[in-house]
Amino acid sequence: MVRASSVKVGSAKLVVICVGLLGFALVANFLWLSSSASSSSSSSHFIVPTTTNITIAKHNNDAASSFGGEGRVLAAAYADLPAPQLKWQKMASAPVPRLDGAAIQINDLLFVFAGYGTIDLVHSHVDVYNFTTNTWGESFAMPKEMAHSHLGMVTDGRYIYIVTGQYGPQCRGPTAHTFVLDTKTRKWRDMPPLPVPRYAPATQLWRGRLHVMGGSKENRHTPGLEHWSLAVKDGKPLEKEWRSEIPIPRGGPHRSCVVVDDRLYVIGGQEGDFMAKPGSPIFKCSRRLEVVYGDVYMLDDEMKWKTLPSMPKPNSHIEFAWVVVNNSIVISGGTTEKHPVTKKMVLNGEVFQFNLNTLKWSVIGKLPFRVKTTLVGFWNGYLYFTSGQRDKGPDDPSPKKVIGEMYRTKLKLNV
Repeated sequence: MVRASSVKVGSAKLVVICVGLLGFALVANFLWLSSSASSSSSSSHFIVPTTTNITIAKHNNDAASSFGGEGRVLAAAYADLPAPQLKWQKMASAPVPRLDGAAIQINDLLFVFAGYGTIDLVHSHVDVYNFTTNTWGESFAMPKEMAHSHLGMVTDGRYIYIVTGQYGPQCRGPTAHTFVLDTKTRKWRDMPPLPVPRYAPATQLWRGRLHVMGGSKENRHTPGLEHWSLAVKDGKPLEKEWRSEIPIPRGGPHRSCVVVDDRLYVIGGQEGDFMAKPGSPIFKCSRRLEVVYGDVYMLDDEMKWKTLPSMPKPNSHIEFAWVVVNNSIVISGGTTEKHPVTKKMVLNGEVFQFNLNTLKWSVIGKLPFRVKTTLVGFWNGYLYFTSGQRDKGPDDPSPKKVIGEMYRTKLKLNV
């Protein structure tokens, strides 16, 4: 028979042991939480990527972060790349600010089309800048059925071919309409519609055919891989229907498309884009996941896509941001991967050169500020850009103001 005193002593020992174990667990948990909080605190405080406060981490496809100095340093995908300062001269501003517009240069004239004025306002006219007089001259209306943004566009030196795009403000749907503008008579003509509507497809004239590829599908977000062509001459279609061509390896909108020495290049871009909010009567834009890339592809005599060296960092919103000078492709501004914490869009402020002799990229300068969807021209040794959406300031690369300013700088290329 066990006595009551023994039971009390045993119970007391058991309570002491349980209390000790509980105390140990609490201390261990406290230490773990402290460590976790410290780690969380360090990962939530990023140095804003500017050239004055960031050490560039080696760029890789994963865009992983690295540590250095007194704080966390972002990978090169999010940072301004080292580049020489350029001396920019401010010229006459465009008649209106515009975002996601289009531009085509013919001799000393830059034809600037459409675009957003604000998210709720789109332009439906063309402004013309004269590089010889450095003035904005005439403006004239576009066809009522023509898209207002995300256009595909190219010229043969007189006629400008306009392909598909978004019709209306916010995130409205695309159109399959195509047009041609005679820049001498300022007259417009219809052409066969694209097989399906597309947003911001890569567009070029190559070997007598108008090529259209990639872009975003009808929902504005899903990347398209399709590639079509149509025979054209002197502003007129020679066929009634578009022909299917080899699909592009990677789809999506907002990329440069260039023809040099009978080779067709497609540069940069992104997969995904804003979509219309379901049920919104005004097609209000809603954010979606986007993947920006710096891929470069080329078509030549073999009619097979070849992969060339990627851009120094992922870059999108550059469809009219390029010029060809001395067998180099020069691209100004754009957007890169979103900020890993705030998820805000990050604008680029670099001027990139792709030397087609060496197939090497270099960063040859900086713009006056970071800006996307620049409309670019080149005349008499000067690189010009106008319009787009600029950053919030030197220490904040996220987009803010839609602009109409025009700048120029004397262009110096790397050999």
